[in-house]
Amino acid sequence: MKKVSFAHMGYSYLGFKQLVEDMGFEAVVPASPSPATLDRGVTYAPEYACIPFKMVLGTYLEVLERGAEMIITSGGVGPCRAGLYGMMHERILRNLGFNLEIFIFDPPLTGLWPFFIKLRRVLKAAGLSWLAFVDVVRRAWAKLKLLDELEQLATSIRPYELKRGETTRTFRSCLKIIDQARSQKEIAAAREECRQLLQNIPRDAGRRPLKVGIVGEIYVLLEPFMNLEIEKTLGEMGVVTHRSIYLTQYTATDVLAHGAQDVRQLAHPYLNQFVGGHGQNSVGETILYARNGFDGVIQLAPFTCIPEIVAKSILPRVSRDLGIPILSLTIDEQTGRAGVETRLEAFVDLLRQRREQMEARSNAALLPGY
Repeated sequence: MKKVSFAHMGYSYLGFKQLVEDMGFEAVVPASPSPATLDRGVTYAPEYACIPFKMVLGTYLEVLERGAEMIITSGGVGPCRAGLYGMMHERILRNLGFNLEIFIFDPPLTGLWPFFIKLRRVLKAAGLSWLAFVDVVRRAWAKLKLLDELEQLATSIRPYELKRGETTRTFRSCLKIIDQARSQKEIAAAREECRQLLQNIPRDAGRRPLKVGIVGEIYVLLEPFMNLEIEKTLGEMGVVTHRSIYLTQYTATDVLAHGAQDVRQLAHPYLNQFVGGHGQNSVGETILYARNGFDGVIQLAPFTCIPEIVAKSILPRVSRDLGIPILSLTIDEQTGRAGVETRLEAFVDLLRQRREQMEARSNAALLPGY
């Protein structure tokens, strides 16, 4: 049985694990990224490659040393360098002496025929029919959607929890339950059980948490190690967060359709052309968060990421025009948790003071003779 692996990106590994196993392969599930994983990637990556490139390279080194024979990954299009990363990873790994198969799937709408040719080769290696593959994908997709749903539910509950860390512990228990669910029926049952567990967490409904949107590059948004668990940290500071990217939503709107054009259209007054990656989306999503009454926005950008550098240069103008505070955080291998937490605390304090001032002015306006 061929051993197959993939990149680790947030909690999606549970869905990809099921996909690989249901196809008939042995899944070599990548471990959660660690400082050692990053160090491995930094050692062999080009110096000015972004941190997602380095972390994914480190992950591939780890799974290959555990016996992985095939890696399945995504490609990309446009000015962003991510479209070349799969080929660069393959070349580096082969130069290091690893004998592997790597399948790089670009978005199907950029070329349906090449996409299906590669997919046919993978299915042939698995000995799987097209019809059986459709059923396999449905189950994996259901699990991925559930993971996104529960992650959003957890972020909405965490700021209200009475016992610090209870939401995070419950969510981790839910990951184990979801991992055991294999059929559509079992996944549906896991959904009900996990939603109930999260909703039963004791909460203080009287709190008034801030609302902060998070925009930026997909890998640092989805992988908690990369963003230093920013959503958990903010939640425990009393902030409800919402990411601009969840994997199933991104796949449906950006990869399999053109739904992201609506968000990019919003960005046109500030950035009227596609700059690759999620740069234009970061501007458009920030405008959307401002219109929806969020208290602030945080941009997460890998160091040297050109699309996010472009967005970062434009976001101060968006902030001034729409009156929404924006904090940009640049992430690389030197970024430390303590420094990020200090900046987050200062940003949250600023947002609270701003809310109090706005409420004071609003109340004053209601006084007679004002």
